[in-house]
Amino acid sequence: MAYDDLRSFLTALDKEGQLLRITEEVRPEPDIAAAANAAPRLGDAAPALYFDRVQGFTDARIAMNVHGSWANHALALGLPKETGVKEQVAEFTRRWERFPVAPEWRSAPPWAENTMDGDAVDIFQVLPLIRLNDGDGGFYLDKAAVVSKDPEDPGHSGKQNVGIYRIEVKGRRKLALQPVPMHDIAQHLGKAEEAGEDLPVALALGNDPVISLVASTPMKYDENEYELAGALRGAPAPLAKAPLTGLPVPWGSEVIIEGVIEGRKREIEGPFGEFTGHYSGGRRLPVLRIDKISYRTDPVFEHLYLGMPWTEVDYLIAANTCVPLYQQLKTDFPEVQAVNAMYTHGLIVIVSTKKRYGGFAKAVGMRVLTTPHGLGYAATVIVVDEDVDPFNLPQVMWALSTKMNPAGDLVQVPHLPVLELAPQGQPAGIVDKLIIDATTPVAPDGRGNYGNQVRDLPETEHWLAKLQQLAARG
Repeated sequence: MAYDDLRSFLTALDKEGQLLRITEEVRPEPDIAAAANAAPRLGDAAPALYFDRVQGFTDARIAMNVHGSWANHALALGLPKETGVKEQVAEFTRRWERFPVAPEWRSAPPWAENTMDGDAVDIFQVLPLIRLNDGDGGFYLDKAAVVSKDPEDPGHSGKQNVGIYRIEVKGRRKLALQPVPMHDIAQHLGKAEEAGEDLPVALALGNDPVISLVASTPMKYDENEYELAGALRGAPAPLAKAPLTGLPVPWGSEVIIEGVIEGRKREIEGPFGEFTGHYSGGRRLPVLRIDKISYRTDPVFEHLYLGMPWTEVDYLIAANTCVPLYQQLKTDFPEVQAVNAMYTHGLIVIVSTKKRYGGFAKAVGMRVLTTPHGLGYAATVIVVDEDVDPFNLPQVMWALSTKMNPAGDLVQVPHLPVLELAPQGQPAGIVDKLIIDATTPVAPDGRGNYGNQVRDLPETEHWLAKLQQLAARG
């Protein structure tokens, strides 16, 4: 089923027992963030959280942990909530094959019900803002889909961008936004500033679940996120034009914020508890001026807790980081079987592959480092044999334990780029990267004494299915 807005997805979660309504009155800080911090610890079927009785706010509606479990992630894709992790990644891959699916334009978006313009703009009157971690430097919008276009080629729909970036609220109509250099919006802003111009942007808050997934997917620069949304939904993504900027925004959003990133203007932003599980410090980052807010009556504020993994952000950027890396590697190396880049947005990547000849696995690892996402992430790459499931960590640890010899299986590549948020960078944004070859050597590489490997008995799969059926009967 394709959901056109956040509210219909929350209703579906409720029907599936995947939405927990907090009926007691809670404190805005720290209760809401602490609950969202705790929720994923309930396991792979952890529910989304909905708060509508918040001290100090009138008519606040806050949704947390919407993508914060594999059950919710499956439902976002229209799959049964019991669908396993590996199966979800495989289904994501199959649907990617449908890409692109053109979006459809709709009129009368629900977010057009109310507006604020110019000096009358006051974001504090629209959103019940809260801090997420006690060391955060202010209020943040961290699940908004930010829409921008390439200033040099604004008519090219592939070069538009829909991405999720952290955004600090600096005032009633002023925000600070972090454009990571590896991300498309940084290229858009750089081109605008070279031309001496501001960059028009639109921020969409409270979106249907697939929009959030594609906005956090590391796609190529000229690939359109809305066209991927259509492939994942199985139906065209519904869009509307933002009234001030004309940018294409999701039809079903709760809130649309429009304005410009002011060229060559910077202010201190941060610190913020990031997806790395560490705080980032204060830095000079671009400033966004809000010129218009359009919003549904009594909007639902969807917020995203980030902290020590796993939290909602780790589910949000798991499958959709694995699949584009797999697609890109498979183009050059058809021997690649699977890619697991679920951990900390792919700062570590595990690849299973067949091998043509000795040294082949290391070449696959080098290619990971030069993919669009690997350039800014992928600090460590582990390559395993084709019969090792990269999503099965005990199997990966077995491969590391028995296949890897540091004398010849570690490749350290010095001084490569990494996003500045990676705490291991020294200086920030630069790191040595590591390829670990945990595959069985093949000719002409004759190292080791492997002999014959123990294989599953032919009847194992039959007995696995039989035992699962017996256990289900209980």
